[in-house]
This record gives sequence, C-alpha cells and structure tokens, in this order.
Amino acid sequence: MELNLNKIKEAQSNIKGVARRTPLFYTSTYSDRCGCSVYLKCENKQKTGAFKLRGAYNKLVNMSEEDKAKGVIASSAGNHAQGVAYAATAFGVKSTIVMPVTAPMSKVAATKGYGAEVVQAGQVYDECYAKAVELQKETGATFLHPFNDIDVMAGQGTIGLEIIEDLPNVDVVMVPIGGGGLIAGIATALKSIKPDVRVIGVQPEIIASTKASLEKGEVVTLPGAKSLADGISVSTPGADCFKYIQKYVDEVVTVTEDEIALAMFNLMERSKLVAEGAGATPLAALLAGKVTGLEGKNVVALISGGNVDIATSAKIIERELIMLHRRIRFSVELPDKVGQLGTLISDISKLGGNVVTARQDANWSEKGLEYATVNFEVSAESPEHGKHMVEELKGKGYLVTAK
Repeated sequence: MELNLNKIKEAQSNIKGVARRTPLFYTSTYSDRCGCSVYLKCENKQKTGAFKLRGAYNKLVNMSEEDKAKGVIASSAGNHAQGVAYAATAFGVKSTIVMPVTAPMSKVAATKGYGAEVVQAGQVYDECYAKAVELQKETGATFLHPFNDIDVMAGQGTIGLEIIEDLPNVDVVMVPIGGGGLIAGIATALKSIKPDVRVIGVQPEIIASTKASLEKGEVVTLPGAKSLADGISVSTPGADCFKYIQKYVDEVVTVTEDEIALAMFNLMERSKLVAEGAGATPLAALLAGKVTGLEGKNVVALISGGNVDIATSAKIIERELIMLHRRIRFSVELPDKVGQLGTLISDISKLGGNVVTARQDANWSEKGLEYATVNFEVSAESPEHGKHMVEELKGKGYLVTAK
C-alpha cells in the first residue's frame, strides 16, 4: 500500500463529521516579528486536543470487523492514546494504551476518560512501545502504530488538504516531527497539489532523530531523551514515514528547550492559545530565525496539539517571566526591627511592584546580628520597570542586591 493523494482524500471523507476542521488564522504579532505572513493552524482545537484523532479514526474505518473484535492496543506519549481511545470507543472496540510513566497526568486521565485501559511503562515512547508489543503478543489485539502506518499517515495528511483549501497561496508549511507520520501525510498532500510549497520539519535539538537520519540517508536511532516536546521525543523515525519525508520534506531544523518554552509562553500570552511543547516547535523555529528565505512569504505554523499538563504550564510561565525580567529577584539587607519589612513592602508597592514572595533567609546577615537578609520576587511591568524599582529602592537607602 502506498501513501498518495487519493488515500488522503479518502481519509478526509472517512473522518468527516468526526474530526473537526480546525481554524487557520493570520497573526499580525508573529508576522511583524518574523518578516513574513504567519498563519497558525490550530490542531490544539481538535477533539482530544491534538491531530492524532484523524489518523486513529481513519485506521479504524479501514480495519476488518474481525480485527476490531480482537480489540486494539497502542503505545503513546499521550496524544495518539487519546485519539485511539476516542476512535475505538466510537466503534465499540476495546482499547488498551501503553503510556510512559512520565506522561502528563492530564493525558493519562483524558485517555481513561475516552474509554481506554491504560498501562504505564517506560520513560520515553520507545520503551512503552516495547511493552505494547509484548502485550499485543499476549492478547492478540490489533496494534495501532502511532505513525508508521499508511492509514494513519493518510489521516494526518488531511491537515495538508485543509491548509491548501483555506490558504491556496501558501508558500511554506512548518510541521513538528516525532516519528514522522504527521509530516509524511501533510507533505504528501501538499506536494501532490502544489509541488513548489516548502515543507519544513521541526524537531527538539536534544532528540533530532529524523534530521540525523536524513543526514545519513537512512533511518538511525538516537539515545532516548526527554524533551519538553514530549509528544515528539522519538528515538527512531518510522521506516515507512521516512520514505515520504525523504521524497517530500525540504528541510528539517531543530529548536532548543529554551526556544520551545518561550514559544509556548508567547502562544499563551499573545495568541491566547495553549500549546504543548511539540505543538509550539514550529513557532519556536520561526521566532528563533531557524529558517531562511521567508521574507514576504505566506507561512503556516502547525500547532499540532494542546495537551500540556497544567503544572508544566505554570512552571513555564514562572520561568519565562523571570527570563524576560518581568519578574525580578533581589535581596535586601534589612535592619531587624519591628515594621521594617512592612515599610519596605509598602515602598515596593508604591513603585508599582507586586510582591510575589518575601522570604527571610536567616536571623542575621553579613552586616551582623542587627540585620536580616530578605529575598524578594517581585512582578514588574517590564524589564525597564524592574530596573527602575531597584534603583529607586537603593535611592531610598535600602541595601539591595539584584539577582
């Protein structure tokens, strides 16, 4: 069986009325920053919170009744799990999903909520895949591969059809890469209709297995690594996917963990969109200037999913506020007398700062027993505002040390 435009169009018909046609919208914020017309394709608004439902449902449509009766089993870091669980339940098919022990609890809970039995094993996808293969042999269930399957790739390729239908003059499409099923499907759809469109894959720098495979000309395996983009932390790209990646994908670039976190933060703050790490990688590459030749082009960044653990989102927000100097940290050597701390907090408030934390490290400081060191974390309106607050406090005679 070969992946081609007809297979993808059949998949589009198969999933119609089940998978949502997700929005594609222009964003002036990132267009101005990047010097091109940037559009976001929001698969984080898909049912189950990610694109995976498309491929999973198309696979089940094409399964025989005999195979469905055996039940299905899959391995996933979270999004394929939810897609399979949703699709299997829709067909009345028993599903078992093996997920890494590191999978966000939100994804585990959602997978169970869609009707699947969840087994957790391993730290990364490749380890839970091995456990799923073991269980498949024991139970005889039909294994649903998350990416290395033509029906799955065809389902994911329907995103490419939607992009070109909604934006016929698209020039560049940027897609996250894990195992390769998503980009293989999208690239096949796009190149079959508009051969001159550039398709660019994006991977985490710490586990760029497809980029390494392209450089070597064959599928290679990299040591497992846990990226913030957990959904695409895949050590070995799919062999079938790789054929279409070699044929249709123009370039693969990588992004750092810091760049991924910043893109997630930007999407939350400026676009009011929650994206998981994998879904933020295309925007991360754009903001970091990883792709050249985009000036004046129509560029689509695919937000592949939004299933991020709320605790992870909170950590990213806290971290980025500090990295951007919109939450500043400083210590003050304060006389250990009644009312001194209250007066200082009042002075910070008058300067427009919001005290997030104030913690006394010890009952004395280097200046002696009459002083205490108090560590502050304060929200500021901007980096300039933060610097102004510190200077004003020093001007009032406080012994401030910025951190």
